[in-house]
Amino acid sequence: MGTVPLLSDDAASPEARAVFDDIRARRQTDYVNNFWRALAHDPEQLRSVWERAQGVMAPGALDPLVKELVYVAVSTANGCAYCVHSHTAAARAKGMTPAMHAELLAVIAMAMQTNALATALGVEVDERFRA
Repeated sequence: MGTVPLLSDDAASPEARAVFDDIRARRQTDYVNNFWRALAHDPEQLRSVWERAQGVMAPGALDPLVKELVYVAVSTANGCAYCVHSHTAAARAKGMTPAMHAELLAVIAMAMQTNALATALGVEVDERFRA
């Protein structure tokens, strides 16, 4: 259960509804997901996060599928089930195959294990790896 109710279009402020309309237009859908509806309690933050997300997730040096895969990995590490589910769906929509998903999960699991071991062992960073 959430800590705030999800705002319908009717319950959202005009500022939040404007962001909802932008989400629909940019995504070419009539659906506004629960994250944005929860965030709509703070229309300024809603707009800010939506605008940053558009810039960060836009095609660039990394293609959109790679960005979604990174998002899934970070969301897994952070324990955000909502983001794991929503960005896995987005990755599938951008072409992630079952084989890619399985390999992604193997990389995430390997990174989490080796991160935990390196942390527990207090392994010093090799000088050649330092920027």
